[in-house]
Amino acid sequence: MKNDNTYLEHILEAINSIESYLGDSDYEDFKNNEMVIDAVVRKLEIIGEASNNLSEKFKRENPEMPHRDAIDMRNFLIHEYFGVNTKIVWKTYKNNLPELKKFIKELLR
Repeated sequence: MKNDNTYLEHILEAINSIESYLGDSDYEDFKNNEMVIDAVVRKLEIIGEASNNLSEKFKRENPEMPHRDAIDMRNFLIHEYFGVNTKIVWKTYKNNLPELKKFIKELLR
């Protein structure tokens, strides 16, 4: 059975991959590149799944981690796979992932 640090590492790896895929792209570049959209969506799904697998103890001890948001995003993406809203995905990348990355890096120290 994997421990919480393993799941946190998976989340961090997924965030790093998303950053690598998007590089210095802007929203216009992103929304017009189906391959990158698919890759980013897949990594967001991984973030949500890893967040869902964190122990209840970890979630109680770290209420500031937005694990519920990550799980909800994963569920949204899985169930809306034919109609991914690129604006929501882009906003998640710009507004939520940097803070999540910082939080996880601090936890893994």
